[in-house]
Amino acid sequence: MNLTDIRRNLAHRITDPIVRTLSKSGITPNTLTLINLALNIVAAYVIATGHFLVGGTLVLVAGLFDLLDGALARFSGQTTKFGAVLDSVSDRISEAAILCGLLVWYIRQGTSPEIVPVLIFAVLTGSFLVSYVRARAEGLGWQCQVGLFTRAERVIVLAIGLLVNQILIALCVLVVLVSITVVQRLVYVWKQGRIRGD
Repeated sequence: MNLTDIRRNLAHRITDPIVRTLSKSGITPNTLTLINLALNIVAAYVIATGHFLVGGTLVLVAGLFDLLDGALARFSGQTTKFGAVLDSVSDRISEAAILCGLLVWYIRQGTSPEIVPVLIFAVLTGSFLVSYVRARAEGLGWQCQVGLFTRAERVIVLAIGLLVNQILIALCVLVVLVSITVVQRLVYVWKQGRIRGD
């Protein structure tokens, strides 16, 4: 069993009982996506004001909604191309909002290490690249679901960093592991290209 299978099985154990209830409530997957986005925007504001414990909690709650929207769509047969696009766009906005909230807080302090804005920029760029490499590869008809650090792991690490007020450590971990993930995906795509002769 590889890392992708482990993630999928763990996600199913978390979401399946909740999804069964949600499917009877009439709520749509797109609604869950928008709730996730709204929670992340609120979390970004809370983080920008320095309330990291509340912000970290909101990030985790929003992360649960991020798991549930796709699970509900698959369970209830409501998967649509628009829903997939909305989910991806919501994820990118959410990630950018949280990191921008952190950036605002650090800038307002005026005494924070100068490396922090650089780390935030690196995490944001790397996170977008992780998603972009997969999207570009799948657009070419290749598979690209590999990688050490997908969005779920990034959310967890950032939330933990906020909850225990160790943002600098969390950012350093994210920079390293997100960079590794980008390289992993590029290598995986390159190998597929060699096998197919593309």
